[in-house]
Amino acid sequence: MYSETPDIQYFDTKRRMDVLTPEQIKTVQYGTLQLLEEVGVHFPSSRALKIFADHGADVDMTTEIVRIPPDLVHKALSTAPRSFVLGGREERFDLTLDGRSSYLCTDGCGVHVVDLETRKQRSSCKADIAQMAKVSDALPLIGFFWPMVSAQDHGRTAPLHECHAGLTSTLKHVRGGTTTYGQLAPYIVEMATVVAGSKEEVRKRSPICANICTIAPLSQDKHGIECGLTYAEAGIPTSYMAMTTMGSTAPATPLGALVTGDAEVISAMVLIQLAFPGAPVFHSILVSLMHPRTGSYISDATTPMVAITAQLAHAWGVPSLTGGGVSTDAPDIGWQSGAAAGFGSAMIPLAGSEVCGYLGMLDGSMILRPEQLILDHEICHHALEVLGEFTFDEADMSLDVIRAVGPSSHFLKQKHTRQHIRDFRLSRLTGQKDDQGNNLDPRDVALEEFKRLDRTHQPQPLPDEVLAELDRILQAADREAEKIE
Repeated sequence: MYSETPDIQYFDTKRRMDVLTPEQIKTVQYGTLQLLEEVGVHFPSSRALKIFADHGADVDMTTEIVRIPPDLVHKALSTAPRSFVLGGREERFDLTLDGRSSYLCTDGCGVHVVDLETRKQRSSCKADIAQMAKVSDALPLIGFFWPMVSAQDHGRTAPLHECHAGLTSTLKHVRGGTTTYGQLAPYIVEMATVVAGSKEEVRKRSPICANICTIAPLSQDKHGIECGLTYAEAGIPTSYMAMTTMGSTAPATPLGALVTGDAEVISAMVLIQLAFPGAPVFHSILVSLMHPRTGSYISDATTPMVAITAQLAHAWGVPSLTGGGVSTDAPDIGWQSGAAAGFGSAMIPLAGSEVCGYLGMLDGSMILRPEQLILDHEICHHALEVLGEFTFDEADMSLDVIRAVGPSSHFLKQKHTRQHIRDFRLSRLTGQKDDQGNNLDPRDVALEEFKRLDRTHQPQPLPDEVLAELDRILQAADREAEKIE
C-alpha cells in the first residue's frame, strides 16, 4: 500500500518587496552589460565558443574569453520564456513559474549526514537522498525536491543516482540534473524522458530540472556548460547559479558581488538562447561573505540581496531561484539555526522568487540532520500563516457574542467558542509533554516526527516497467563512466 501525497502549499507573492527602484535595477543591468562587453567571461568549451562566434560575439580562442555586446544579450534573452512549468509525477504537483507563487525547495549538495539511528556524522549516500525525498513527499510546503546530499557511494555517476533516488521516491518535481561529465548528461535526459513518457512531454512539463553553477569570478565550468547545452536541447529547465563570495571571489560590496554573479548567469543564459531559442532557463545568485578574520564562508550575510536578486531576474524577463531561505551556517541545531530560519522564512513572501526556501541543511549546506527538515518546515508554515493572505470577514468580529457575554464574564460556555476554538493550527512541535508531564524538547519531537514519516509514508511507486528502464539506464551510464579518463 502507498500513502496519499498531500497537495502542495505555497506562498503568495502579493506582498513582494522591491528593495531597488526600477531605475536602480536598470543601473545594475547596465553594469552587467558593461562587464560582458568590456571584460568578458571565460568559456572553456569549444562548443560554446563556436556558438558565440557564429552569432557575432567577440571570441578569443586562445584565452577562451567571450565578450558579448549588449544588443546580442538583449536579442538572445528576448527568446527566454518568462514562465514555464516544472512537472510533477501528477499534474497536481506541477509548479508554474510565473511570478505569482513562491514554491519551497529543499537545500542541496551536502556531503555529511547525522545518521538517523546512531546520531553520528558520516558521509552521505544514495539511500539518504531517497529517504529525504520520501519524507519531503509527505510535507505539503515542499514543492520541489533538490537532492539534499550527494551519493558518494556511486563515484562518477553520483549525479545520475541522485536523480534516480529523487524520481523514485517522490511524486514532486525533482532537481535531477546537475554538472556531470558531458558524456553522462544524455543519460539524465533519458531518465527524464522515461518518467515523463515522451520527449514531447519533457518539453511540456519535465519531471526534472537542472542546476549549473558558474565559477566566480566571471567564468564557466567546462562540464557544467556542456551539460547545460545538453539539457537545453531536450527542453529540460535549467537554472544558472552564481555563488559569489564578497572579499574573495567578488568585490567586498553587495552590489559588486551581485553584478559579478549576474554577468556569469546572464552570459550562460545568452549562450543557451543562442543555441536553443526558447529553452527554459531561470536565474539564481547567492551572495555570501568571506569572514574578515578567519576567511571562512558565511552564507547568511545580513544584506537584502535575496530580494534584489529576484528583482533582477524578473527585470531580465526570467523566473528566479533565490529569495528567502532557512538553511543556515550553524553547525548544529540551536539559537543560530533558529534565528536564521526565522528571519529567512519571513523573507520568502517578501522576496517573491518563484523557487526559494532551501530547507533542511546546516553548516553552510554541508550537514544534514534529518530532524532539521521538520523544524524548517514548521517555521515556514508559521511564516505562511503570519504573512499569508488574510481573509477579512466582518462576521468574525462576533459582536453578537460579545454583547451576549457582556463585561466581567467569559466565553467558555458559548456555542461560538465550541465552533471556532479548533480553527487554529497548533504546532505539533511545541507544548508536547511526556507521560510524566515533562516538557519535550521540540528537537526531539521533530526527530520522532521524521522517524514516523519515514516509517509510515510510502509514495506511489513508478510503474514496474519504468523502474526497470531506469535501472537499465543507470547500468549503461556506469559502463560509460568507466571509459572516462
